[in-house]
Amino acid sequence: MPFFILVQNPMKRIISFCYVLFLVCFVSSITLVSCKSKKSIAEKPTTKTFEKAIKLVKPEEVEEVKKDRAYDIGKRLLESCNTSRFKTFNNTEATDKVRQNATREKISAICKKINQRNGRFLNINLIDISFNKKTKEHIFRYSIGYEKKLYKRELFVTINTLNQVSAISTKEVSSKPL
Repeated sequence: MPFFILVQNPMKRIISFCYVLFLVCFVSSITLVSCKSKKSIAEKPTTKTFEKAIKLVKPEEVEEVKKDRAYDIGKRLLESCNTSRFKTFNNTEATDKVRQNATREKISAICKKINQRNGRFLNINLIDISFNKKTKEHIFRYSIGYEKKLYKRELFVTINTLNQVSAISTKEVSSKPL
C-alpha cells in the first residue's frame, strides 16, 4: 500500500501524493538527462576536407618511375593469378608492411576467388592518379580487364615518396545503370 494512502488527514494525503509525484518526476528527469547520448568529440571528415587532402593529378605531372612502378607491380600481381607463380616484392619495390601481407598463400586465395568470378586476367588500364597531400603519396587507379565482363574490378596502387608500393588493393565496382 502506498505511503500517502496510509495517512488519515486528507490534506496530508494530498501533500504526500504531490511529494511522491515530485520525486518520481525528479528521478525520471535525472535519468533522462544522464542517459542522453553523447556527441562524438572527433568530427567526421567532410567531403570538403577530403577533397582538400586528395586531389587528382594529370599523368604528365607524375614521375615516370612512379608510373612504371605502379603499372609493373600491379600487372605482375594480377598476372600471378593466371600463372600461379608469384615473385615476391623486394626492398626497393615495396614497403615492409606490403611485403609481409603479400604472401603466396594470401595471394593464391584471393586469386582463386577472383578467377572464379571474373575469369583470366587480361590487362589493366589507368583510370586516374590522385595525390594525397598529407601522406605525399600517389594513388594509381586502374580498371582491370578479365575474360568475363559480368563484374568490374579496379586496382589501387599507392606509391610513397621513396617510390615504393605502400598499399595495393582491388575492389569490385558496381556497374552504373543506364
